[in-house]
Amino acid sequence: MATVQYETHEHDVIVIGAGGAGLRAAIEAAAQGVSVGLVCKSLLGKAHTVMAEGGIAAALGNVWPEDNWQVHFRDTMKGGRMVNNWRMAQLHAQEAPERVLELERWGALFDRTKDGLISQRDFGGHRYARLAHVGDRTGLEMIRTLQYHGIHQGIDVYMECKIERLTKDGDRVSGAFGYWRNSGEFVLFKAKAVVLATGGIGKAWKITSNSWEYTGDGQSLALWAGADLIDMEFVQFHPTHMVWPPSVAGLLVTEGVRGDGGTLKNKQGERFMFNHIPDLYKGETADNIEEAERWYTDKKNNRRTPDLLPRDIVARAIRAEVKAGRGSPHGGVFLDIASRRPADYIRKRLPSMYHQFKELADVDITKEPMEVGPAQHYVMGGVRVDADSTAATVPGLFAAGEAAGGMHGSNRLGGNSLSDLLVFGRRAGLHAALYAKNLGGRLNVDAGHVQAIARETLEPFNRTAGENPYAIQADLQDTMQNLVGIIRTEEELKEALKKIEALKARARKVGGGGGRTYNPGWHTALDLKSLLTVAECCAMAALERKESRGGHTREDHPYSDDTWGTVNVVLSQRDGVTSLRREPLPKMPDELKALLQERT
Repeated sequence: MATVQYETHEHDVIVIGAGGAGLRAAIEAAAQGVSVGLVCKSLLGKAHTVMAEGGIAAALGNVWPEDNWQVHFRDTMKGGRMVNNWRMAQLHAQEAPERVLELERWGALFDRTKDGLISQRDFGGHRYARLAHVGDRTGLEMIRTLQYHGIHQGIDVYMECKIERLTKDGDRVSGAFGYWRNSGEFVLFKAKAVVLATGGIGKAWKITSNSWEYTGDGQSLALWAGADLIDMEFVQFHPTHMVWPPSVAGLLVTEGVRGDGGTLKNKQGERFMFNHIPDLYKGETADNIEEAERWYTDKKNNRRTPDLLPRDIVARAIRAEVKAGRGSPHGGVFLDIASRRPADYIRKRLPSMYHQFKELADVDITKEPMEVGPAQHYVMGGVRVDADSTAATVPGLFAAGEAAGGMHGSNRLGGNSLSDLLVFGRRAGLHAALYAKNLGGRLNVDAGHVQAIARETLEPFNRTAGENPYAIQADLQDTMQNLVGIIRTEEELKEALKKIEALKARARKVGGGGGRTYNPGWHTALDLKSLLTVAECCAMAALERKESRGGHTREDHPYSDDTWGTVNVVLSQRDGVTSLRREPLPKMPDELKALLQERT
């Protein structure tokens, strides 16, 4: 059998993914004096982080001096329904303010209060206004700032490169093998440490805010290399996305619209969120319109509007309204800010939303309401990591951002994603660099293993009459949308797993067609491996967790169960077979438990 040719690059640390977490990891690793390579599937700057519009959650106390890391910690744990990794939530709340100020020092241009401080807006589940923002383009400003800072750090950037497998030297990760998307030629990256910052899994669903890159690469790479995944049943369906026209269904409508005063209404004009307040939030959420309106003028002393409840609650409420026949004409509900804020205010605070609806739906949000509905947006689960170091359960492997699990528990609060990227991206880069320094010498890469990966990657070209990869992906997206969506049942989850097994069999017969140069069909065929892997993990974990909590709702187990509130569902893979087990949550110190009992 002919030897497959590939080029080789060697670094102390390889970071896979160039969004907020990957860039921050690469910057921090380079600051430790090690050689860093940054690999991205698309073009630099085309990170999904730019879609995070509303802001960065950090208890700066600029709008409400009463805010502090303890309140932020409490909000995060409560939003995640207490199955968060408490240490990750603690570190995140404590370190987020410095990470935001660091961005400012590096040139980020935040909106300002009248006193010249970084402005902060309200978001769902946060007790105080704490999202540092740049209009509704915060993620874009974060990426711009990190890229401009990063290019001066001596980081080598490898664009349009898809990683297919991690390589190992014994038990340790020793690099990554992939191909250039434009030419199809293979490339091997040798490294003492690898950081996964590849984002989410959204392209396994039909309607998602995620772009084409989000095929679960990092989660699958970790699982195949012997690492654990955690909390994969917890998938966030963000409540507000465009629902019309069909060509833009799933495009995100920032929570900042509601944070700046927008309200949700059904087709009868009723502010229906007052009918969907769970017991957990009664007492701190307004139960009538008059009380909610007072909150906008005196947010400290009045109970907040239910339009800003955590995302899982709002998404289920919208689904209930639509199911009851009270939805908008195109299967969503109405989001109204036009009747509540002046046109100039809307255009200044929400410029992207204004242009998005004007250009894509011919809707002027300063004059009429938007039609919105839920869509898959985020996965709380991911690679199981150590809270302090972000180290996975395989030596030499680290993960941060959406690719890592634990931080957000069963539901992520809006704005916590961007601060998560900064806090744990920095920690991943730091500890990966320290690991590489301590390792010393060079790791070996098994040439035979590399050849086997390369031959497997080329297999679709041997099937001239193979299965259509686009058809398989479409069938997977329908399966996940219909059977592993906002509401789940045992029967449907079992059906989903059967269908995924059948799709895996079809994927083994997929054809590539044409040659290796500029071949999107081949790329899709290869992406199917990771998509099917993470889809199976989600369905397996959802079937195992027999309760409803956060982003996981079981119609046949509609209530939260205290016995499930003390365990994680952990997935691992050996010899190609995925298995799961339950493990107890890490024990929380008494002083942090006490914070959760406080009324803040």
